[in-house]
Amino acid sequence: MKTEFMIALTQLAAEKHLPKEVVLAAIESALVSAYKKDAFTAGQDISAKINPNTGEVKIFVKKTVVETPSDPAREISLTEARQINKSAQVGDVISIECTPPNAGRIAAQTARQVILQRLHEAEHRAIYEEFTGKEDDVVSGTVVRVTPEQVFVDLGRAEAVLPASEQVPTERYRVGRRLKLYVLEVTRTTRGPQIVVSRSHRNLLRRLLELEIPEIASGVVEIKAIAREAGSRSKVAVATRQSGVDPVGSCVGLRGIRIQSIVNELNGEKIDVIEWSEDPVVFIAHALSPAQVLDVQLNEAENTAVVVVPDRQLSLAIGREGQNARLAARLTGWRIDIKSASAAEAEKVAVASATAKAEREVQPEVPAPEAVATVAEAAEVTEAVEEEVLAVEGTAEEEAVVEEVVAPATDYELVLASGATAAKAMEIPQIRFAEDILPARQEKVKKKSKKESDLAKGKAKKARPKPAYIDEDEFEE
Repeated sequence: MKTEFMIALTQLAAEKHLPKEVVLAAIESALVSAYKKDAFTAGQDISAKINPNTGEVKIFVKKTVVETPSDPAREISLTEARQINKSAQVGDVISIECTPPNAGRIAAQTARQVILQRLHEAEHRAIYEEFTGKEDDVVSGTVVRVTPEQVFVDLGRAEAVLPASEQVPTERYRVGRRLKLYVLEVTRTTRGPQIVVSRSHRNLLRRLLELEIPEIASGVVEIKAIAREAGSRSKVAVATRQSGVDPVGSCVGLRGIRIQSIVNELNGEKIDVIEWSEDPVVFIAHALSPAQVLDVQLNEAENTAVVVVPDRQLSLAIGREGQNARLAARLTGWRIDIKSASAAEAEKVAVASATAKAEREVQPEVPAPEAVATVAEAAEVTEAVEEEVLAVEGTAEEEAVVEEVVAPATDYELVLASGATAAKAMEIPQIRFAEDILPARQEKVKKKSKKESDLAKGKAKKARPKPAYIDEDEFEE
């Protein structure tokens, strides 16, 4: 009986992956719960002990030592207690063995379910403690069940849940597939510990790099930042803590063998490894690789950066659907605005021209003369102007100018400041008519027709006088 018990105990501990001490403690607790329901020990404080070598079960009743016991089930007199333990004193608690003769049958029949329950609780506790220490770490598992909402993965001792929000959109999960997963959290539930894992978390890439690259695991190369779009592309910024070590080359490996193993694990996800720099300008330029950067202008107040790239590399810097620029912004923590070289130059020219135009438009304003309040004042000003002009000895041209200045005063109200001179009077606007502005209309000469021209030529020929001929005989006479 005892040998069979020990064999069963050893086998149970191996199946549950638990130490024998934990299994024995669970069985003892189950036996106590079972014996409390027995009439033999009803209402008593009992405990159970199992010999780990022989498997012998003993039941003890705990009683308090008093002078005169009032509750025999829980108290014992000092005289009886000293018969069991000579050093017993009033107030001590002593254990009295009261193992029933059918303890083995009770353990087999009554305590079976309780023992299994205690074993499950012990197993869940051990699993929780194990995977709590694996939070933020990578574990390996096999897909055992796939549902539209989540994927269940067997981790060996426990079953993990991969929710839809932590899955990679481009991956297809099938039963039996082996995966490396990132442990997000471990929580206790009534059914045991619940383990939530992820395939899209950026720290999954960090842990894979630490597992695959010895320089990162030893601390020679440090991962400064990671930006990831799961299933598509990732960017990793690394820096070295030891001079003479190339951080990018250490991560990539000879012919890319190190980084290729991680790419294969992530189902073909592209990984860009760049060198981290304390200078934000250099770091932003590296983050936009493989595009070439010509200039970077920072605005620290708004945490923005304007990046100028060659025209032919504008699409490469932005990436498909803006992916490269988006990952660079996440990696650096700066809001990045990408412009082509031609667009940046055109913007500079436009700003320069606008500045020049604004400077030309800003001219000092000439104060306007005070307006004459009444017609009487205007008349007085006009008379003063006439006297000043007539007093000036000038040519006939100046007198004509005076006539032009004075004459309009009778047609409309003059607006001049007191003390106006003749020169200012000459600037008074004149009323001009269209006949004075337009040139004189020239009369059209009627063009003769061809027939009239020919007739005129014929008449001219007829009118031409004939040459006179002199008779020679008359001349001789």
